[in-house]
Amino acid sequence: MAKRALATALLCALLAGCSQVPAYHPPATPKPLAFREGGPWAPAVPASAAAAGPWWEGFGDPVLNDLESRIEKNSPTLAAALARRDEASAALRRAHADALPSVALSSNLTYDRQSQDRPLRTSSSQENIYGANTLGASGSYELDLWGRVRAEVAAGKADYLASQDDVAAVRLSLQADLAADYITLRGLDREADLLVHTVAAYQQADDVTERRFRGGVANGIETGQSGAQLADAQAQLADVRAARARVEHAIATLVGASASELTLAPATAPLQPLTADVGLPSALLQRRPDVAAAERRMFAANETIGVARAAAFPQIFLGGGGGTNATTLGGLTAAPNLFWALGPSISLPIFDGGRIKANIATARARWNEATAYYRQSVLTAFQQVEDSLSDLHHLGEEDAAEHRAVTNAEQAAQLSMNRYTKGASSYLDVVTAQTTELTARRKALQVETARLEASVSLVRALGGGWQKT
Repeated sequence: MAKRALATALLCALLAGCSQVPAYHPPATPKPLAFREGGPWAPAVPASAAAAGPWWEGFGDPVLNDLESRIEKNSPTLAAALARRDEASAALRRAHADALPSVALSSNLTYDRQSQDRPLRTSSSQENIYGANTLGASGSYELDLWGRVRAEVAAGKADYLASQDDVAAVRLSLQADLAADYITLRGLDREADLLVHTVAAYQQADDVTERRFRGGVANGIETGQSGAQLADAQAQLADVRAARARVEHAIATLVGASASELTLAPATAPLQPLTADVGLPSALLQRRPDVAAAERRMFAANETIGVARAAAFPQIFLGGGGGTNATTLGGLTAAPNLFWALGPSISLPIFDGGRIKANIATARARWNEATAYYRQSVLTAFQQVEDSLSDLHHLGEEDAAEHRAVTNAEQAAQLSMNRYTKGASSYLDVVTAQTTELTARRKALQVETARLEASVSLVRALGGGWQKT
């Protein structure tokens, strides 16, 4: 008996290693040695590979810091991602439960009456009314010979880790969206401030032109040009204020507030530029939560192939049960009323109409899909970093050029006004020069805003901010 039990144990241990999961071989992905669009302005020394926490604090704006803190508590988008993570955690616990024995207790305490003409009744002397009381317990354990349960647990763990990465990706996306919208808002505040001063200056110029017209110095053409210039500046101001309102409403939604409730006071102080170490391309795939989630789902898909394959092999359960049965409650404790059963059960599919093969084909197709999605995620990650680096590089050049344009336009506007007051040129020259100056100033502010937004895009592309080591 002991030899038979030992042989059975050895056979089970041998079969337990017969996993049907294919060897996991992630696809090859491009890993450049350096980012092509990196410029001399990018720090050359890689920083810590751990994503920074409040990276937005680098902008030096307490209002932005407060808004970012509200995302964690109030954002419905983040709450949905957290719920999906909790769902994956529950699925993992359910998979773990399949790897453990199941034990159940049962009881049946009834008072029965049988029919006088019940089929197969053995004797008419049997009691028609009797007690049927049973207390029992049963247990079952699946021998995971083909690795089905282990594969389900591994896939569940990978899906749970992917859901955690999804939460990180959603959180980073919300933080970056909020920072970008806030930068846009402050950029519009600066444009509105510029236009307010411009409207005031144009109003004064229009008043002067009207007085000159009434005095017979200026003509109707000049007053028309002056009035048209003033009205156009007022229209630009209204357009900027409308755009600002829309951005403010978007910010309210991001932080989980009603668009009617959130009000952000205008501010014209420029934000500090955000600095971030780009690091090496090889670290990108470990830092991007969306890429990490795609890799874990690819691993889970590989494990699911093993689950589908194992369905073609026998399922073996070790089970048993026992208890006591008596017609009276007092009889439940009597030894002769005890019963028990112990033994294995085996289930082997013989014909299923091709269902198992179809499930295996489905699992392989999902693996191919997950593999393609992972490769696409990697390629997209490198593209987004290169795009952000390129934007920062060229926007820096554009910013320098726009500031030169502002200086030249300001000089031209001043000279044209001096020439007009001395009668050396027409008012059209003044309008043209002042319009060029306003356009250049607005463009310079927009480029500064775009540079700040590009730095946020870089943080998003890198999978988070960097902490100095």
